[in-house]
Amino acid sequence: MIDQQVSPRGSAARIPVRPRTGRLLVLAAVFICAACGLVYELELVALASYLIGDSVTQASVVLSVMVFAMGIGSLLAKRLRGHAAVGFGLIEAGLALIGGSSALVLYASFAWIGESRFALVGFSLAIGVLIGAEIPLLMTLIQRVDRQDAGGTVADLFAADYVGALVGGLAFPFLLLPVLGQLTGALLTGMVNAAAGGALVLWVFRRDLTPRSRWLLIVVNVSVIALLATATFLDDDFERAARRAVYGDEVRVAVQTDVQEVVLTGTGRSSLDLYLDGRLRVSAQDEYRYHEALVHPAMDGRHARVLILGGGDGLAAREVLRYPDVRSVTLVEIDPGVTRLARTDPALSALNAHAYRDPRLTAVTADAFNWLRAGRGGYDVVISDLPDPGITASTKLYSAEFYGLVAEALAPGGRLVVHGGPPNARPRTFWTVEASVRAAGLSTRPYGVSGRRTGFAAGPDRMTDRVKAPHGWGFVLARRGPRAPALGLSPRAPKLRSLTEGVLAGAARYAERARLPEQASTLVHPRYWEEP
Repeated sequence: MIDQQVSPRGSAARIPVRPRTGRLLVLAAVFICAACGLVYELELVALASYLIGDSVTQASVVLSVMVFAMGIGSLLAKRLRGHAAVGFGLIEAGLALIGGSSALVLYASFAWIGESRFALVGFSLAIGVLIGAEIPLLMTLIQRVDRQDAGGTVADLFAADYVGALVGGLAFPFLLLPVLGQLTGALLTGMVNAAAGGALVLWVFRRDLTPRSRWLLIVVNVSVIALLATATFLDDDFERAARRAVYGDEVRVAVQTDVQEVVLTGTGRSSLDLYLDGRLRVSAQDEYRYHEALVHPAMDGRHARVLILGGGDGLAAREVLRYPDVRSVTLVEIDPGVTRLARTDPALSALNAHAYRDPRLTAVTADAFNWLRAGRGGYDVVISDLPDPGITASTKLYSAEFYGLVAEALAPGGRLVVHGGPPNARPRTFWTVEASVRAAGLSTRPYGVSGRRTGFAAGPDRMTDRVKAPHGWGFVLARRGPRAPALGLSPRAPKLRSLTEGVLAGAARYAERARLPEQASTLVHPRYWEEP
């Protein structure tokens, strides 16, 4: 006969295992539920950063809303302490359903509605409330199975909670995300969550349940697990349908690399579109306008050795390699999946004129910042064709420190060109880029060219800088020394489709119309943010 313990309310605990075993089972449930809770949290942050952008803002919204909601949940849980077992079981079932389906619903709202911010806040609130209600109820349950002072109980609960959070935090980027993906990973986490919470209550605390509450918990948990399992089974079909809603019906390639999601659409070279993490990066209809404006002004001067930072699609390299006196081109791209497609995809390789087959081109898979820190230099031209600046992983690639490394990599008289975003649509961002280049000791010549509207990627908020007409594209041309570089074309320039001396004559005035006195962005004080 197992010794009976007395709860703080004076009622006898009725559990089918020894008190120490019951305590360990409760702590094991705390561990599992904490791991699942952190996975939900990280899933929201990751998916929001991918769908909405500006990872710092999205992480701040999710974490602050969730922590606030946890406080509300803790207060609301006070009303359930008299029914701690059934309350905990229902809360875990609800958390499993909401947390497990959160990625699915967020992606669906993005794909079919074009807006996922409200869903993000709603899920952060709901998950936070349910997580916050866990600890007060678990405190009540653990005191029912093993008498211990309140301080010791709190210490054990929080130790299990924090260790579980550690495991969940490590499992998400190293196991769930790369192996299962965002949608399946969240759904399976929800099933584990429901099974752990339901098993604890229905086994260890089954004698505290009335027949009605026992059947309620069984039906609810089985239904939740069945729903999540069904969604997991249909995950591939859902993803294909959502992808068609986002990218259209002509998706040819969709791969999730270690860095980002890469999608190619279109039936051939003339209709090709390249999306990176849901954002349209290349449109075959007018990409030549962007790449000619980016590359050819920087080639006015010595250009035997050229360094391209980013530009894994090979389109900037295509323009550089049109100069027969270019001896070597080094292309530094962080995502080997993009360069692989640029080499092997028939439409994309045709669009970049099979640049990767040219023996003068050497592709390097590396982070541009770390690669430059190795002290490589002697380049006549450096072309920065990187993701748009913002409070994301690309922020350091638009910092004064990064441009200082670029300046060290330039040969005497060498030139740098940077894609800085549209000067009229996002003037603060553009002029922050220009100020950051100047802070590295380079003299700048900002310029911009107008573009034309080519379409949208999942709603107006997803339109990229490259297709945001009539605002066009903005660039910063720079070199070492007190004098800014001239804005012109090399006498050896090949025949161009859109860029002429006449266009360049007005390019500086186009940018200057939106000039703002911005400060430089640094690693410790990033100054980029999303502009309306």
